Order: sequence, then structure tokens, then C-alpha cells
Amino acid sequence: MPHIAIKMLEGRTEEQKRRAADALKDALCKSLGCGEAYVTVTVEDFDARAWQDVFARDITAKNECLYVKPKYDPKSLL
Repeated sequence: MPHIAIKMLEGRTEEQKRRAADALKDALCKSLGCGEAYVTVTVEDFDARAWQDVFARDITAKNECLYVKPKYDPKSLL
């Protein structure tokens, strides 16, 4: 069933993370026509240095399944 993994720079509140997770769950259910009982969401925080590895592993290396491409250089976060 659908799973959404949110990976982002640290600094957001728990409330912001919950709102983002709920909004993405709702959007996914609407666009795929699936029940919300089947959707799961994880949220992971990273500092700017750790983000460099996440970017390489989960964004750059997955170009074949990356539907929204980045418009920034991750090194600009350091």
C-alpha cells in the first residue's frame, strides 16, 4: 500500500510535521482513490551535513523514479 517518506532539514515542530503528513496522506488518497487506512507516513529530520548523504542516496541516485526534481544545490545548505 502507499507509503510516503518525508525527509527534510531539522527545525520543524511536531505540529508542522503532523500537518504535512496529514495533508500528503489526504492528497495521496484523493489522487489514487485509496482509503486512508492503507496510507502510512514517516518523517525524518536531518542536519545540513547529513542531508548531503540523503540527497545523494535518495534523490540523485534515484533519478529514474524522481518525479519532482530539485531546483537547488544541496551544498548551499552548508
